[in-house]
Amino acid sequence: MKFSDIWKMSSGSLWKRKLRTILTILGVVIGTASIVVMMSLGLGLNRATTKEIEENGGLTTITVYEGNNMDYDGSSGTDGKLDDDLVESIRQIEHVKVVSPVLTMNVIAKYGSYESYLYLRGMDPDALAEMNIPIGQGSLPEKGGELKFLYGNQCIVDFYNSKTGDSYWDNGVLPDIDLMKDSIFVIFDTDAYWNAQYNDGSDSSEVVKPPKKYLVDACGIVAGDLNTYNSYSWGVYCDIDALKAQLKKVFKNKPIPGQPTTSSGKAYKELYYNTIYVNVDDMTNVKEVQSAITEMGYQAESNMEWVESTQKQYGYIQAVLGGIGAVSMLVAAISIANTMMMSIYERTKEIGVMKVLGCDIRNIQAMFLMEAGMIGLIGGIVGLILSFGISVIINIVVKSMGTDMQLSYIPLWLSGLSIVFAVLVGIAAGFFPSRRAMKLSPLAAIRNE
Repeated sequence: MKFSDIWKMSSGSLWKRKLRTILTILGVVIGTASIVVMMSLGLGLNRATTKEIEENGGLTTITVYEGNNMDYDGSSGTDGKLDDDLVESIRQIEHVKVVSPVLTMNVIAKYGSYESYLYLRGMDPDALAEMNIPIGQGSLPEKGGELKFLYGNQCIVDFYNSKTGDSYWDNGVLPDIDLMKDSIFVIFDTDAYWNAQYNDGSDSSEVVKPPKKYLVDACGIVAGDLNTYNSYSWGVYCDIDALKAQLKKVFKNKPIPGQPTTSSGKAYKELYYNTIYVNVDDMTNVKEVQSAITEMGYQAESNMEWVESTQKQYGYIQAVLGGIGAVSMLVAAISIANTMMMSIYERTKEIGVMKVLGCDIRNIQAMFLMEAGMIGLIGGIVGLILSFGISVIINIVVKSMGTDMQLSYIPLWLSGLSIVFAVLVGIAAGFFPSRRAMKLSPLAAIRNE
C-alpha cells in the first residue's frame, strides 16, 4: 500500500466522525497552549533579566578592584593598587577585547547661581564605545582631545540655586541651563572650595583663597528624558587621558583627592585608578579571564555568577510551569488513545477485510498511527496559534502596568518543538490501539457485527 493511500484512508476515517475528532483535537490544543504559554513565562523572565544586565553592565564585562594584599598605613602605600602596568598586563590576557582604567572623582559644576556635584568618570573612549551608551545629543568624548564631558540625562536635575537652596526636587522646576551650549565652570579642588566658603574672614579666621574654576564644554548628553533611567543617567564621562592632564594642571605637586600619598603626605608621580574596566570577546570566556585576574592578586567581579544562578532558578521555574502544562497534554493523550480505541472497535470488520485481502499488518498500524499523528499535528498548530494570542495579551497587560518587560516570550525553537511534541504525543497515544488493530484475527473481525 502506498503512502498516499494510507494518507487518504487515514484522513477520510478521521473526518467521518467530525465531532469526536474535533473534541479530541481541542484537548491537544489546550495541552499545547498550556505548555507553550507556561514555558514562555519562564523564558520571558530569563530574557528580561539578561537584557537588564546587558543594559547595566553587560555580560562580557569584568570590573577589577584593588587587591586583598594591600599593605599601607593610612593613605600611604601603593601595594595592590591599580596602575598602568596592571592595565597592560590584563591587556595581554587571552580573550580580553578592551581594557580601560577608570578614574572617578566628585567635582563641582557652576553656572551663574546654579551649582551641582558631579560624579566624574574618566575612561578610555574605546571602552566608552564598547559600553553602548545611548547618545541623545552630541557624541562620545574623543580620544586624545581636550577635556569634554558626556552628561547623563538626569544630571540636570541635580543643579540647585546656591543662593536660595531651591532645586528641582523642591519646586519641580528645572534649572534654566543648556548643558550642551552654556558655559559650565568646573571646580576640581572641592576641599579648597568649601574651605574658602567657610573661612571667608567673617569669623576673624584666615581668609582662604577660592580655587580656580575651569571652563569645560560638553561633548554630548545621554539619551532620555526625566522619566528615563539607566546606569548612565547620573554619571558624567570623559576621556581619562584628558582628565589626568587636567588634574596635573590643577593640583600640580599637591595630593589629588582620593589618591594615595607617601608617608610624609606627598603625592606620587603616578596616578592610581579606582577600578579597571575589562571587556571580554565572548561571555563563555568571562570566567576564565576573571580567574586569571584573581590569580594576579586582584579582585575581579562580573555578572556571570549572578547570571548562571539566575538562569538556574529560571530553569526550575520553566520545568515547574512546563510540568503544569504537561498535565493538560497527558489528558489530551488519553483522549487520543480513547478515540483510536473507539475507532478500532467501530472499524473491526473493515480491518478484517483488509487482512483477508492481504494488506500488510504494518500498513494497518501505520494507518492508525497516522490518524493519531494528524490529530496531534492539527492540535499542535492550532494550539501554537492560540499561544501566540495569549502571549500578546499577557504582554499588553504587563505593559499597561507601566513596564516595558516582555513577560511572555515564544522563541522559534519553542514553536517548532511544541508542534513536534504534539505529533509525537499523538503517535505515542495511538501506538497501543494500533497494536490491537494489528493483532485482530481476520475471521473474527469479519464475523463481528
